[in-house]
Parts: sequence; structure tokens; C-alpha cells
Amino acid sequence: MKTTLFAVTLAMMSFATNAQKANINNLSSQHNNSTNTTTATHFTAKPISEAVFKRMQGKSYKANCTIPRTELRYIRVLHYGFDGKVKSGELVCHQDIADDLIEIFQELYKAHYPIERIQLIDDYNADDKQSMLHNNTSCFNYRRVAGSKTLSYHSQGKAIDINPLYNPCVKRLRNGSTSVSPKTGRAYSNRSKTFKYKIDHNDLVYKLFKKHGFTWGGDWKSLKDYQHFEKK
Repeated sequence: MKTTLFAVTLAMMSFATNAQKANINNLSSQHNNSTNTTTATHFTAKPISEAVFKRMQGKSYKANCTIPRTELRYIRVLHYGFDGKVKSGELVCHQDIADDLIEIFQELYKAHYPIERIQLIDDYNADDKQSMLHNNTSCFNYRRVAGSKTLSYHSQGKAIDINPLYNPCVKRLRNGSTSVSPKTGRAYSNRSKTFKYKIDHNDLVYKLFKKHGFTWGGDWKSLKDYQHFEKK
């Protein structure tokens, strides 16, 4: 009788263990499916629609723009804001870096990397100063390099600025003074200091963009553009 009870008990324990394993596998499968669904739905790169193009015309896409609309892509991503909440972001970039940006922002999302906002620069009337002032992460904008006649890589949609307020462009002038853009980012121009949202060689943003073949403005000699990544 004892032998029979022992055998029944073992059978029941084995059944329970198998049921637990099945449940764990099911939950894991559901999580993976959920992750794949999120990736497929919220991280997308598509041709520029009429609705998006209307937002861009006369702003980031100026009348003299030499980049064909067909070479640009409209990207949607998810990201974590400074408040820790998930937010939806949008960018316009060149088709050559669209896949790079999708993969990079997927990794940043998985890591809960904080980016305050990602909006089309057209929401700021394509005014780079206003976009930076609001710490907006942006990409395409047909414009010249500040203080120059040379077209920026943003004009091609092959450059992106990340959290620009906390990662300003810093230039040493001939008179020995320092120019900081945006001006409100001067408090973050001293990169020897420790503060939140700073991009440096140890930061995940730097590592991901370098992995995908981008150049970081923080490595430049003539000036330091800590927000800026571009790919030639």
C-alpha cells in the first residue's frame, strides 16, 4: 500500500513540475511574441507620405532642397522619456541609415535609455536653435552648418542630434572665448563634470552609433559637437 501511495505521489509531483515548465515556456513565448509585435508595430521606416511631406514643405524640406523625397524615410520609434514613461518618437532620415536608426533605437528602448523627446524639427519651424532649446532629438533638416556656407549632413538626412541641450556644440573662438550651442547648454559644456544624459565614450548611445559606423562630433578637433552623429 505504501509503495502504491509513494508511486502516486511521485507521479503527481512529476505532473506538477511538467505543468510548471509548460507554463513558464508559455509565458516566455508570450513575452517574445509581445516583443516581436512591439518591434514590428512601433519601430518602422516608411517612404515619406503626403501627410508627412506637407508638414516638411517649406520647413525642413525647403524649396531649394536637392535631396529627392524618394531617398528619405519616415521613422517611428518608441523611447523612454526623462520621466521614465514610454513615448512615441518620429524622425526623417536618409534611406541609407534607416535600418541603422531602427536597430539603434530598438536597443536604446530595451535598455530604457532616456531621451526627452523625438519630434520632427518641423514642429519647431525647422529652427535648429528652438529644437535644441527644447532638447529635441532630430535628424533631417535641409540647412547649412551654422556660420558656414557648407551644407550640413542633416541636409542629407545622414546626421542625428541626441539630447542636444545636455550635449551641446562647443567651439573655441579666436579671442579665447567659447561658443556654446544651444546657449542654455553652457552648464553642460564642461565634459569633465558628471551629470545626467551626458554622451561620452562610455555611453550606450556612443557605443551603438560607433558600432553602426557613425562618426561622433565629440571626437572632432576643430569643435566638439557632443550631440551629433553622422554617417558618410
